[in-house]
Amino acid sequence: MKPPVVGFAGMTHLGLVSAAAVAGRGFDVVCFDPDPAVIRRLVQQDWPVLEPGLDELIRGNAVRQRFTDARADLRNCDVVYVAPDVPTDDQGTSDVSGLTALIHDVAAAMKPDAVMVVLSQVPPGYARALGVLPPQRLYYQVETLVFGQAVERATKPERTIVGCADPAAPLNPRFRAVLDAFGCPILPMRYESAELAKISINCCLVASVTVGNTLAELCERIGGDWSEIAPALKLDRRIGPYAYLTPGLGIAGGNLERDLATVQRLSDAHGTEAGLISAWLRNSRHRRDWPLRQLHERVLSRVGEPVIGILGVTYKENTHSIKNSPAVALIKELASCRLRVFDPAVRASAEWHPRMTLTGEALAPCDGADAIVIMTPWPEFRALKPGDIARRLCGRVVIDPFSMLDRAATAAAGLEHVVLGAPLPVHA
Repeated sequence: MKPPVVGFAGMTHLGLVSAAAVAGRGFDVVCFDPDPAVIRRLVQQDWPVLEPGLDELIRGNAVRQRFTDARADLRNCDVVYVAPDVPTDDQGTSDVSGLTALIHDVAAAMKPDAVMVVLSQVPPGYARALGVLPPQRLYYQVETLVFGQAVERATKPERTIVGCADPAAPLNPRFRAVLDAFGCPILPMRYESAELAKISINCCLVASVTVGNTLAELCERIGGDWSEIAPALKLDRRIGPYAYLTPGLGIAGGNLERDLATVQRLSDAHGTEAGLISAWLRNSRHRRDWPLRQLHERVLSRVGEPVIGILGVTYKENTHSIKNSPAVALIKELASCRLRVFDPAVRASAEWHPRMTLTGEALAPCDGADAIVIMTPWPEFRALKPGDIARRLCGRVVIDPFSMLDRAATAAAGLEHVVLGAPLPVHA
């Protein structure tokens, strides 16, 4: 059997990265998007997303990867992934209407023996209800997209979860050839199990995040240091070395809260108990506001007309995304302050705050500020010297949730260094 030609429909974050990963395994890949403007941008090698390693991956496989806005080009494909990003509103509800429309367009363009793989995350029950293709030609594959780590996870997956109409039936051989090229375990299961598997994985991730956040907050008040405790947990084989135990500002981004909201809706509809899910959401929102509570205690309650510097507005490093960003939430809460803001990837919106100055380099938010808050752990912020920060600040407060600055050097510079999960300094 000659290698299958693989199509990807939807050149957003998920589709673009996934297509590049398949091309990197030696397959010819047709990258389709119905928007000519999107394709023009891609042909010009202007990638719409920020992902470490993406430029190198696409350029290195350019001979095998072709961008097109012509649906007819999908007729050359043996396997077609449908992979647009699915938008989610503030209540965690996914709008799958665009995905469904694209699926129907792609199905009409495919050759009669080609198989379709839905890669976008969908709510349980979606794939079986589609009815767009015979069951033996329709699969659902669980995506592994993590902003800022998307290339690594797409090129080196831990496992592949495949939803099927009948998991006992062999996978289509051409689809199987694509999966086998990645050399990881393949787990076929019924559509509904695969759709819920992704949500289940995210629920376990949220459980780890919540443990870290809850106990790190206790450390701050009793004099413990969570950075000393987390390694002990990772050496417990029941938890493991890869457990996500680093404290953060809640479960930012769009996907985790969306999946929790999905579980809540399904639980309400079917009469099951999901109080734990609600508790996780409450814990997340409490932890998101940690920087605001620290600012109130140390600056806002003591200084009239304060100036606050903010480093980072994306919800995490190595991404353009501001979905559920704790930094954006903080900016909107600081209406009584003047703000100085810097992010290396995105510009803050003037709609967020009426008195916000956007700066062009990382130290500029410190100028004349009563406090500086490092809201996104961009790697370049680790290179900032506490002495330089101290010289440019008006006040002494540095709120550094992710411990980006060296603690000893920050103390030596005379700064009040506030870190998640570490003993809280006494305010001068």
